[in-house]
Amino acid sequence: MADSFSKKENFKKKIQKQKEKALRREERKTNNNKGMEDVFMYVDEFGRLTSTPPEQRQEVNLDDIQLGAAPIIEEDPRKTGIVTFLSEKGYGFITEDNSKENIFFHNNNCVEPVKKGNKVSFEKEKSPKGFSAVEIQIVK
Repeated sequence: MADSFSKKENFKKKIQKQKEKALRREERKTNNNKGMEDVFMYVDEFGRLTSTPPEQRQEVNLDDIQLGAAPIIEEDPRKTGIVTFLSEKGYGFITEDNSKENIFFHNNNCVEPVKKGNKVSFEKEKSPKGFSAVEIQIVK
């Protein structure tokens, strides 16, 4: 049984596409002009990648390079604040001078008795319910 006209045409088109594809593949292989120029990238003074080499070299001090996260600056463990609330039950709150944060305290943590409005120095300590003040002393 013979193939129909359209089947023969489709087969011819398929063979032609395969030949064109093979020719394009061979052309890419022979005209491969990708050299080492495309492999290198440069970093400019702003940290961006560029394909052009820098004009001049700049000296970099290795001590100025910071790796990782920013260094943690050690702060003074003693804080100051004002007693803003004091209950008869023996607890109260100190408003810290720098951050204006209210910090809980208990009379058991006071070195000497405090009153509302006293300026005090203390150390912050992490507690289950947040920060609390310990080693509270009146500042004169």
